[in-house]
Amino acid sequence: MPEKKKTSRAPARKTRKPLDTPRLTRDDWLDAAFQAVVEGGFDKLRVLTIADTLGVTRGSFYWHFTDHAELLAALLARWKGREEELDQAIQKSATGKPQDDLERLLETALAHAGVDLKNMRFELALRGLGRRDAAVARMLIDVDKARMKLFESQFQRLTGNAQTAAELATLFYLAIVGSNQALSRPSSPPQAKEFLKGIITRYLIHDQAPPKAVRAPRR
Repeated sequence: MPEKKKTSRAPARKTRKPLDTPRLTRDDWLDAAFQAVVEGGFDKLRVLTIADTLGVTRGSFYWHFTDHAELLAALLARWKGREEELDQAIQKSATGKPQDDLERLLETALAHAGVDLKNMRFELALRGLGRRDAAVARMLIDVDKARMKLFESQFQRLTGNAQTAAELATLFYLAIVGSNQALSRPSSPPQAKEFLKGIITRYLIHDQAPPKAVRAPRR
């Protein structure tokens, strides 16, 4: 009987698990890092934890960042840049009525807690980090100086006195910081924001406005 020809089969190819591809953007990682800080502070800013949240391996991370330090630096730079953009937008929207501008400035500042708790919780965590990281502390000093400069310029327009403006700006900032901490608590009642905004507006804005000139009656 003739021999049957042996059919040669090509060796089966092993299926390789596809490598991570740069499908996630740099901002996707920064958004996830921001959320991690909001939920657990900067101690929760871990590459592996964030990768698990995003449903990828750490390989995806290295498409966009060299290491954890670069992720942290990029996250802080983005936060600072957005704060600077907000300050510039407020300055550009200034009107000829300093009292109205201060009220709008107060509303914007309290929106961090009253509307967007994430921003306020991130900043609180950032200030905690600044107590043990000198570079972060210097960055926060720059941010605070820019805010104080903005507040002082508004109160200068309202009162016409540089010393009074500096003092009121300090009290205004302390009131905002304290209000934001109070409003960031889960147990804060819904009406708390309007209450706090009302007393700050009354004592630090309305009561500081120069009295309107009273016209003498015509004879």
